[in-house]
Amino acid sequence: MDKPTFYISAPFDTYSGYGARSRDVIKSIIKSEKYDVKLLSQRWGNTPWGFVKDHKEEWGFLMDYLYNQPQLNQKPDIWMQITVPNEFQPVGKYNIGMTAGMETTLVHHSWVEGINRMDVNFVSSEHSKQTFLNSVYTRTNQQGQAVGEIKVEKPIKVLFEGANLDIYKPTNKPCLVDFNIPESFAFLFVGHWMQGNLGEDRKNVGLLVKAFFEVFKNKQNAPALILKTAVTGASYMGRDKIIDKINQIKSTVNARRLPNVYLLHGEFSDEEMNSIYNHSKVKVMVSLTKGEGFGRPLLEFSLTKKPILSTNWSGHIDFLNSEFTTLINGELKNVDDSAVVKDMILKESQWFSPNSNEVGFYLKDMFENYKKYSELGKRQAHYSKTNFSWEKMDEMLNAYLDKNIPEFPKQIQLQLPKLKKIELPKLKKIES
Repeated sequence: MDKPTFYISAPFDTYSGYGARSRDVIKSIIKSEKYDVKLLSQRWGNTPWGFVKDHKEEWGFLMDYLYNQPQLNQKPDIWMQITVPNEFQPVGKYNIGMTAGMETTLVHHSWVEGINRMDVNFVSSEHSKQTFLNSVYTRTNQQGQAVGEIKVEKPIKVLFEGANLDIYKPTNKPCLVDFNIPESFAFLFVGHWMQGNLGEDRKNVGLLVKAFFEVFKNKQNAPALILKTAVTGASYMGRDKIIDKINQIKSTVNARRLPNVYLLHGEFSDEEMNSIYNHSKVKVMVSLTKGEGFGRPLLEFSLTKKPILSTNWSGHIDFLNSEFTTLINGELKNVDDSAVVKDMILKESQWFSPNSNEVGFYLKDMFENYKKYSELGKRQAHYSKTNFSWEKMDEMLNAYLDKNIPEFPKQIQLQLPKLKKIELPKLKKIES
């Protein structure tokens, strides 16, 4: 029996968050053995290629499904695109869009139009789903007259990004990344340092560095802050930009002595990241993020049983249980001009601004009273492991596909009945 053809266009061979998401979803679909899968490899911004080759022991099997032709030779039964929605195109008989969505309160109208081109769409969090549903625009004609609305008209389903429990877990093995620091207590941040003035970049790295300096300035035996960050890729120029940013913030703090901030820069494997998370001196993951589509590093770190300090808004709230993690309150504010990205992060949209007093209080209190927070970390780890594993994501995705993928007409070869040979009577020769 022929399987339905399932073509997937995704940046699965890139070092990116979308790359990790793509590989997890593709693995789930291939593992089901219900489809004839073909993969179309796509770029993701300026992120490097070659992830599959560099991790061929785990992911090399994906290249067996690579579609190498310059164009499609048939219309796929099922077509999936894992990317930003303005790129969605309905190529197949049944079309699936998958995106992390947007970290603010609105998406551009072209994203809504992309959602409506597909039969169904998957997003990573409830926050992402609501952002799409709340984005409603007036459609106008060439004369500028209102002729309708641009709003979501196709189904949107939430499919969380499940963690690999075989990799992300507590371990006592030596750290695979060599970093020696004198401090016995370190806060860890993981994420890109994106565009925006101090306190305005999406991950809020600048504000975190500033707050850390202010809270622990002039203190003896102060903790450290470790930043696993980059501006784009892992270049030397990018590293130098990060160091310049830290030094600029340092120059704004009036102090005799400042605590140390350390930079981890470069590409790390999942195993290396887990070993960093489990480093004996890494005590807390901290993120003052203004908005997340999901927040994958926070989920993966939570499985180490260590406490987390983060903001109380957007995608990561789906898996960070407020009973087990420390979530900072705040308010929604308009995106600053310095962080606006054309057709993506919109000036008229909003995202989260954490309460500065709570930031200072919890940084200090988690350092001085760590024991009361460490017990919460263990409970969050159990919650994450039980509800947000790759296996749970795999189960949810395939249950949906089983229920909703339509039956496709099969091409049947026409079988004509065999006819008996008919012999005509011979004509007699007529003699003249």
